[in-house]
Amino acid sequence: MRAAVLHETGQEKLEVLDDVEAVGFGPGKVKLRVRATGLCHSDVSAMSGVLPQPAPFIPGHEGAGEVVDVGDGVTGLSAGDRVLVCWLPACGECPSCKRGQTQLCLAGFMNAGTPNFRRPGGDVFGFAGTGTFTEEVVVGAGSAVPIPDDVPFEIAALIGCGVTTGLGAAINTAKVEAGSSVAVIGCGGVGISTIQGARVQGAAQIIAVDPVASRREAALRFGATEAVAPDGLADAKQRITGGEGFDYVFEVVGKSATARTAYENTRRGGTLCVVGAGAMDDSFQVNMFELFFDEKRILPSLYGGGDVLRSFDRAIALWRAGRIDLESMITHRVRLDGVNDALDQMRTGESLRTCIEL
Repeated sequence: MRAAVLHETGQEKLEVLDDVEAVGFGPGKVKLRVRATGLCHSDVSAMSGVLPQPAPFIPGHEGAGEVVDVGDGVTGLSAGDRVLVCWLPACGECPSCKRGQTQLCLAGFMNAGTPNFRRPGGDVFGFAGTGTFTEEVVVGAGSAVPIPDDVPFEIAALIGCGVTTGLGAAINTAKVEAGSSVAVIGCGGVGISTIQGARVQGAAQIIAVDPVASRREAALRFGATEAVAPDGLADAKQRITGGEGFDYVFEVVGKSATARTAYENTRRGGTLCVVGAGAMDDSFQVNMFELFFDEKRILPSLYGGGDVLRSFDRAIALWRAGRIDLESMITHRVRLDGVNDALDQMRTGESLRTCIEL
């Protein structure tokens, strides 16, 4: 089958090959035919080495498709079912799951170290234990989540990661209050979803911050009340909050420099929500006096900060009701052969989300 493979960490281009085989099918596993997959910035971060991932590997974790076959012991799924891919499934048995913090379950991460593809030259890993830049993939049954018939594959794919992450940061983690002021730093697909989450929660002012003009323009269409370049944030803070700072600031870039900017633009007693996935050697620093004296809450948000199955259902309900716009987030569509063009569009900020149709 065909798949897009990164041979070595640090390479910027993927090679589309037709000699890849999905392996690992058996008890508790499901084989999927991928129909659509989104390109998420985490895929690019894994390619560059910012996020740890064994190579060679197939990127992609934001996918949807159909069940081809189910292994022994799998219940609730049958061949032909339409599903989205959950890259961080909950085991239901670990301490995090039993506490109700299923987004902190580590079972899914364990899959990232087990090859689930093979080529004549040897094993190939799937990013985050999935790898959806391919025609077929084998995943654990918990990673295949049924979707209603009225949800298109490309919409389901977005809900599988970026939309859930952004909406959840605003709704689950930060719990944005109605009438509040919000700033979102980084307005790609996850940042746009965060803006939509803040709008759903009733924020009065939502300031989008991004260096790319097209993304600032897009942010206004998705609910931002104002959009500024990074050098305009200080002025927006002064005009909108009287210099006090915003009630909520979301860092959706994954760098310590922008996290520090976010902290400095959060009001005393306000909330900094860190959504971007950054590198292990990039440290965010806060001095002990300001940490104590300013009483700012620093809240990381992983995969939307809540039970992902409930978050999937909520995203679908909000989409059906017209409360969030997911179709317009897909700014580019390509076939698998165009994956490197899609990567370039993401790196330059030209795209919000590219849908790869398989």
